[in-house]
Amino acid sequence: MKDVLEPGGLDLPDGATVGVMLAALDARLGKQAAVAQLLPRIAVSVNAEYAQAAQVLREGDVVGLLPPVSGGNGSAILTYLTPDPIQTETLVLAAKQGSDGAVVVFDGIVRDNTRGRKTLYLDYEAYEEMAEKQMAELATEAGRQFGVRGVTIVHRLGRLIIGETSVLIVVASAHRAAAYEASRWLIDTLKKTVPIWKKETFVDGVVWADGEPFPTELVPNPETGRDQP
Repeated sequence: MKDVLEPGGLDLPDGATVGVMLAALDARLGKQAAVAQLLPRIAVSVNAEYAQAAQVLREGDVVGLLPPVSGGNGSAILTYLTPDPIQTETLVLAAKQGSDGAVVVFDGIVRDNTRGRKTLYLDYEAYEEMAEKQMAELATEAGRQFGVRGVTIVHRLGRLIIGETSVLIVVASAHRAAAYEASRWLIDTLKKTVPIWKKETFVDGVVWADGEPFPTELVPNPETGRDQP
């Protein structure tokens, strides 16, 4: 990415954040679509430490733009939480490679009702550090278990309105059967094991959605204080 920025670099205002820098980079790339498509997939480091969008940049900071890392089995993995709308088309396009025979997409959308009650909007909260770790581990396990090449998992946080994507899972594989199986396993397991909670606001009240039970092996025995056998 360094060559794209030269000559001249980026002219950022004092107090600019990582998010502002990425927006400026996106604007500068403009028609260089092949490079611009990488932006939704990268992580950012500042002084050799991973950085979030809100981190303020200072004079002399060394910023790195990092493409998705690969798991031990060669799977391409991209997982993150975001308060911003999920760019589904961009992420799906970025997930594809010439070796893929199938890309299966699960696009979880906020619907306008739950069991007959009219929904106004949803709010998602998470134990973010743990959720991000669990999502990355699920993606790695999907690659190992199903032999798929690429896995993308993105989950929204904050307030979502009707029609917005709450969770996106993209699985790329040489074979469609593996991609389908991995996609189903990922969403089912994510809903059971990743600490993300949903509050539903209806026209007639507000409730925290009932979660799916944790798998037995994750629940400590309340009688002994020890893990279940």
